[in-house]
Amino acid sequence: HVAEEVRDALDAGRPVVALESTIISHGLPRPRNLEAAREFEAIVRDAGAVPATIAVVDGVPRVGLDEAALERIAGEGVAKASVRDLPILAARGGTGATTVAGTVAIAARAGIRVFATGGLGGVHHGAATTFDESADIPTLARHPVAVVCAGVKSVLDVAATLERMETLSVPVVGWRTDRFPMF
Repeated sequence: HVAEEVRDALDAGRPVVALESTIISHGLPRPRNLEAAREFEAIVRDAGAVPATIAVVDGVPRVGLDEAALERIAGEGVAKASVRDLPILAARGGTGATTVAGTVAIAARAGIRVFATGGLGGVHHGAATTFDESADIPTLARHPVAVVCAGVKSVLDVAATLERMETLSVPVVGWRTDRFPMF
């Protein structure tokens, strides 16, 4: 389901910025998380774009949340939804906050080409033996969505993450920096 405001902006060629919802459900303490979600959307609006916070509500991927859906995502007991979880939530009629990977996949399907977030997942330390790599990286390689962020999470193996992005042909461009930032 694409919110009318988002669909109208996309149809008219106006800028739309996708926003993830796990920061709301799992990244910030309550009740500050709901206030922050509203602030994130206001920042996008103030920059002249339409915000499209993405989540799955009652099994339906939603692109652009109304106040009731935003409040649900900010509440207790919301699943964390990466790409692999999307069909399961749909089949079960579940509600989930989308990760970077989940958000990118849904944004691409809706025709949104820009996504803003804090930090990306990547390759974990010891991944050579554990194979622990975030779904964010291969998802970025598969979908035509530019991700504006503060880099990868600093607890990850940043060098291995950059190498993996290079291997998968994920372009990395810094703005006003020649160093790769960490979140």
